Amino acid sequence: MYIDLLMNKFVVGFIFLSIIGNLVFLPSAEASAKSNLNVTINGLKNQEGRVCFNLFSSSRGFPSNKKFALQSKCINIKETPVKLHFKSLKAGTYALSIYHDANKDNKFNRNVLGMPVEGFGFSRNPRVLTGAPDFGDSAIFVAGESMNIKIDMNYFMGS
Repeated sequence: MYIDLLMNKFVVGFIFLSIIGNLVFLPSAEASAKSNLNVTINGLKNQEGRVCFNLFSSSRGFPSNKKFALQSKCINIKETPVKLHFKSLKAGTYALSIYHDANKDNKFNRNVLGMPVEGFGFSRNPRVLTGAPDFGDSAIFVAGESMNIKIDMNYFMGS
């Protein structure tokens, strides 16, 4: 009986220490699970203007609502292909939308029919016919130390 009681205390103590240990070391495990995403943008029509991008971690706001983007920025085109680097991303699903802001007006310009007059692209290079793809069509899973992807620009007309 005494041995059973002692054994139960040992088991309860071991479980308690295991739980506490997991809680203490959980943040350090999460910190080591960061990934880098390297993006090469191919097919820019010219080096005028800049490339603007929105990086999303969910479908909310995808592809153009910057308010819901994890990162949103425009960079001047200095050379082609343009390369983007996203550092220390948590392992997870992301989608990237980009456009060639050739006239530097901070807008994705369209004609009177609503068709893009500036180049655009999405992660996973989904086929675009009648509108922007869904988040799921552009989503990539980022995990591990580093991931490299390529995005091909699409131009319907204009720049």
